[in-house]
Amino acid sequence: MDCHTNARRKLAPPARWPWLALLAVGCGGSPSHDPTCGAKAIAAGSTHTCALSVTGGVRCWGGNALGQLGDGSTTDTAAPPATDALTGVAAISAGAVHTCALTVTGGVRCWGGNALGQLGDGTTTDRASPPATDVLTGVAAISAGAVHTCALMKTGGIRCWGGNSTGQLGDGSMADQPAPPSSDVLTGAAAVSGGSGHTCALMKTGGVRCWGGNSFGQLGDGTTSDSASPPMTDVLADAGAISAGATHTCALMKTGGVRCWGGNADGQVGDGTYEQQHAPPASDVFAGAAAVTAAQLYTCALTTAGGVRCWGYNSDGQIGDATELAVDRLSPAPDDVLGGAAAIAVGSVHVCALMMGGGVRCWGGNENGQLGVGLAAMRVLMPPSADIAGAGVSCP
Repeated sequence: MDCHTNARRKLAPPARWPWLALLAVGCGGSPSHDPTCGAKAIAAGSTHTCALSVTGGVRCWGGNALGQLGDGSTTDTAAPPATDALTGVAAISAGAVHTCALTVTGGVRCWGGNALGQLGDGTTTDRASPPATDVLTGVAAISAGAVHTCALMKTGGIRCWGGNSTGQLGDGSMADQPAPPSSDVLTGAAAVSGGSGHTCALMKTGGVRCWGGNSFGQLGDGTTSDSASPPMTDVLADAGAISAGATHTCALMKTGGVRCWGGNADGQVGDGTYEQQHAPPASDVFAGAAAVTAAQLYTCALTTAGGVRCWGYNSDGQIGDATELAVDRLSPAPDDVLGGAAAIAVGSVHVCALMMGGGVRCWGGNENGQLGVGLAAMRVLMPPSADIAGAGVSCP
């Protein structure tokens, strides 16, 4: 679920779309983006969505049963709030029912559901507001899994805490840990991604290593046996990014290709079948990608041209192609469902895109207001044509 942080990145535009070069770093773009031009990153949990503004403020909306919005309440909110829940933030990541922020000083602060210690504060008490102090410092990146949280240290080490029923913390045990460990479970990493019950690391060498739950082959080691420690060898080489979903894993290759493996009951691997894949494939299922994110039962890719394409489970229209609900797509869509995107984030049954001008647009399931457009529609089957009002901050 990557359950995951998505920051705006500059894409190399093809000549036929010269306007894609106009990526706004601050408050640029066309007038239509003005209401939300402050957004620079997005994250999606199971039923909530968060945006990070260019000024470092975090605002979340949608499901809030355990306080994951950070507004001090446990009441769902179907539109972005008018004020920040936390400031001084550099990156965000959303788990199933918790949210984590990386501060500009390299600290980690989390709030929301904490039944398994995923907030890292040493307790299992839910928190409806961001804490005033860091639970870990010296951090370069964060990734919130469904019920656990992982940090990439500035040294390249990985440390995880929270739920550990399938060994996703990588500490050699299956015991939950309510606080960050004092030592790394893996070194030499460039990125980390937490899934529902497994964790994957991208090594500085471009290798991929995964550990935790493996009932569907999501670790990519050719077996279906869980592993409570990171492996000593890579299951894939030449990767540029990694994303762990619920039961599958996807890698963005350095060439721009996408390769996925693991659970495939809804076509989320994208190979045209429903068959589980216990190891990374030898060929790409999609080319020309700038990013890939694995959701619970589906996958979305951001193309180098700023397009969005998704495949797999389509219960609530999250694929975005306006097709019949509950009809899975077994391979990547042939056409973009949205253009002009700079980043994507996926929830259980909703997808959000950060537009190049700083706007945010979401589609799919909306039972808890996670699309940010009120509750008039329980689902939206394709990306909207307008940005969510108030998802960022107003331009100065």
